[in-house]
Amino acid sequence: MKVGITYDLRDYYIKEGYSLEETAEFDRTSTIDAIAETLKGLGFEIDRIGNDFELMKRLVNRERWDMVFNICEGLNGYGRESIVPALLENYKIPHVFSDPLTLAISLNKGMAKRIFKSFNIRTPDFYVLNDIEDIENIKIDYPLFAKPIGEGTGKGIGPDSKINNFNELKMVCNKLLKKYNQAVLVEKYLSGREFTVGIIGTGRDACSIGVMEVINKLDKENIYSYDNKEYCEEKVVYKFIEGEIAEKCKKISIEAWNSIECKDAGRVDVRMDEKGNINVLEINPLAGLHPDHSDLPIISKLAGISYKELIGRIMNSALKRYKLNV
Repeated sequence: MKVGITYDLRDYYIKEGYSLEETAEFDRTSTIDAIAETLKGLGFEIDRIGNDFELMKRLVNRERWDMVFNICEGLNGYGRESIVPALLENYKIPHVFSDPLTLAISLNKGMAKRIFKSFNIRTPDFYVLNDIEDIENIKIDYPLFAKPIGEGTGKGIGPDSKINNFNELKMVCNKLLKKYNQAVLVEKYLSGREFTVGIIGTGRDACSIGVMEVINKLDKENIYSYDNKEYCEEKVVYKFIEGEIAEKCKKISIEAWNSIECKDAGRVDVRMDEKGNINVLEINPLAGLHPDHSDLPIISKLAGISYKELIGRIMNSALKRYKLNV
């Protein structure tokens, strides 16, 4: 079976003049190497396609694949993660991971939270701020938490993301609106422990492979910021969690995963409130796959699942969805 790999390589965009933060969600060469070599070891024929621009060129040239392993993040807009799967669907080419609709919904955190609410899935109260003039409409009790509505890898999150009063709220929201040119998600700050839940599978087959607590070594507020994610080896402790709390995290995460119809594999980030209730923060259906640096493979390793088995289970999920045999 011929498997193409689509990805955004960080080095490529840095050479084009983009900053480290702008390219934070893009992949290292070592990630693509690991995925490609693992897929080869599983018996697949591999073709490294590259980003959405390269994919478009090759589709026009009538090139095709039996399956595409897609981890493209895209550059601009709420539909940036949806570009590659939309192209592949148009050409009737099967692909790994979620479809264009799910990826657009999950990237727009406010839209995803509206769906969680409609399924009675606990998530912090929130307000989507599109214009600073509407800030007076935010009626959630302090402390609050503010972040760009459509970013990942902790972009736009830092020590000032926790907000204690109106002046701080106005200052932080103004900064985020101008810097990221998108709406700001303002939500109730949760003071409890934070976890990330690894998930493999689709629909009824979706299951959690493990729950990992995220503990900031230096920040008592335990804010999982861009800086902490970028330098997680030095600044963050990951602790594998089992027992009652883990089971609660798994249950609500699977409910959230299926509420927006995620596919094959990814992560759900959850956090406790002051009463110990588990709340869904957001879903990442296009999770990082660096063997040592990314959360999903770290959870997998802590759960005793090798990187090869993780990639194999992801592929098996996609093959089953499309009713394909290797």
